[in-house]
Amino acid sequence: MSAEDELSRLRAQNSQLQRELDRLTGSGPLQQSAPDAANGAAAAATPSWDGLQHGLNKEQIARYSRQIVLHSFGVQAQAKLCGGSVLIVGAGGLGSPAALYLAAAGVGRLGIVDKDSVELSNIHRQIIHREADVGVHKAVSAAQSCRALNSSIQVEVHCESFTPANAVHLVRQYDVVVDASDNAPTRYLISDACCAVGRPLVSGAAIGTDGQLTVYCHGADGPCYRCLFPEAPAAGNCARCVDAGVLGVVPGVIGTLQALEAVKLLSGIGDPMSRRLLVVDCAAGRFHSVKLRAKSASCVSCGTSPAITAASLPSYDYAAFTGQAAANDAAPKPLQLIAREDRITPAELQQRIASQPDCVVLDVRPAEQFNICHLPGALHAPFKHFDRHLDEVKGRLASAAAAAGPATSGSSQDDPPPLYVVCRRGNDSQRAVARLRELGIVHGVDVVGGMEGWAAEVDPSFPTY
Repeated sequence: MSAEDELSRLRAQNSQLQRELDRLTGSGPLQQSAPDAANGAAAAATPSWDGLQHGLNKEQIARYSRQIVLHSFGVQAQAKLCGGSVLIVGAGGLGSPAALYLAAAGVGRLGIVDKDSVELSNIHRQIIHREADVGVHKAVSAAQSCRALNSSIQVEVHCESFTPANAVHLVRQYDVVVDASDNAPTRYLISDACCAVGRPLVSGAAIGTDGQLTVYCHGADGPCYRCLFPEAPAAGNCARCVDAGVLGVVPGVIGTLQALEAVKLLSGIGDPMSRRLLVVDCAAGRFHSVKLRAKSASCVSCGTSPAITAASLPSYDYAAFTGQAAANDAAPKPLQLIAREDRITPAELQQRIASQPDCVVLDVRPAEQFNICHLPGALHAPFKHFDRHLDEVKGRLASAAAAAGPATSGSSQDDPPPLYVVCRRGNDSQRAVARLRELGIVHGVDVVGGMEGWAAEVDPSFPTY
């Protein structure tokens, strides 16, 4: 843009601002400055229209016109959106479409909370981020995308975890909260914080090809998350995208619906999903709604005598209550289930495969992961159905023993071939070794770190996921 074009743009912008100020104050046009008079700029004219009842300016009306002219929405609903605020906890698969649609809809102020950085594996579902954003804080990347979509709104970045220490402070600053997290401790924390300060909560979840949506902490009888789940689910029952997988479009569907619920709450239109749970089966294309019970008078968060309040919440131990850490796509904690002498490193496995041609490598990962990549000749026996594959394991060991031929010096004819057990990260493989011993196969050896360890120590070209 040339200097003259930029000057013309600034003059036009100044003129528009003068007209808007005149409209709001009821005064006449501002006195034209000497430079403008010298350049022959025309005095700002008083608007010929009255918008004082809603406060939207011409640009806002033009931008949001397609929803303003909607009979069930209208200009007053849009004005409420422009004056409203939403806190989005998580800028991942759910938070991405929610943030983009709320920004596009004209919500005046968005807050985005996320401490993680963008990874390449995020982008298939976290559409607010781009390849160029890999390594950037998700909250920063998400805010940049929202501002690029709508420069007229305010986007606040919180590059931090949502914790008991900051939850109440953050939630108090916004009108509506969107739970776009994917772990039990954070879900309980967000719900408790919304109860403590009286904010409606739009909650969504997506895993595999399934999703759920509801609104908590809304209305006189609307329950909170803790009302429905007073006891935390077992850690083993909480599937995560990093382990169970998710079809990228599915969180997009749920996140978009979360944005819709937030719009309804802010604008006052429609019937929010309080006391109803929307269950979505994307594979079958089925949506159905389940009625939820009303809030519980005995709930420790939203009941008649709550034990969890704005004052007590910061000291509540959510990790202890749920038995889980508040981590999203983080790898599970490495376990130590068998003795160290019964485990070897990936580098040691490479050496033994080279020196022991009769060895058997047993891969206990799920079929979806085994089909991505595996070591040549590895026997596949998914741990989830491990006992079903026992005969295959015994058969492979027998074949390997026969192929090895007569016993060598220092070994017995009855010595079984070496058996090395691998999984993704080294946890399920330990469980498999322990199960083999229960079944009478006592010489299995675990590989520490699994196939991720193999990629790190032995072969960097081995795919990780």
